[in-house]
Amino acid sequence: MQITKHAVVSIEYTLTGPDGNVIDTSEGHEPLVYMQGVGNLIPGLERELEGKQSGDELSVSIAPADGYGERRDALVQEVSREAFRGVEKIEAGMQFQANTPQGPRVVRVTQVEDDRVIVDANHPLAGIPLKFEVKVVQVRAATPEELQHGHAHGPGGHHHH
Repeated sequence: MQITKHAVVSIEYTLTGPDGNVIDTSEGHEPLVYMQGVGNLIPGLERELEGKQSGDELSVSIAPADGYGERRDALVQEVSREAFRGVEKIEAGMQFQANTPQGPRVVRVTQVEDDRVIVDANHPLAGIPLKFEVKVVQVRAATPEELQHGHAHGPGGHHHH
């Protein structure tokens, strides 16, 4: 079976950045299970996997526009220390959920100075060219329930509690 829209796909993968360092991998874990064509993966990787089948191996380079987007300077802002009331120690690298006009967003603290905190709402991988080594482990048709929910269920997929 080929990977087409709504196929449930298991993949083993290793993601590296431009420096060759591993950012994420399924090695040592269960394969990643996702539903094709519903936005579960970044667009560039879904496009490359379309039409592939079980056993296929591919090496793909994905530009930021097809990955986590370009870095946007507008998403880096200075916030008053007041905004973090109740948080005793604020350090670079900490993540918070902020309510923005576009809805909730995760922001990362990049700098702390006295009463000012610089936060960045860009995805940590925004602006970075990505390289995926992928092996397609299994391709199957989605169940009616998976289609209704818009994601894979079962081992490695999404579990409802």
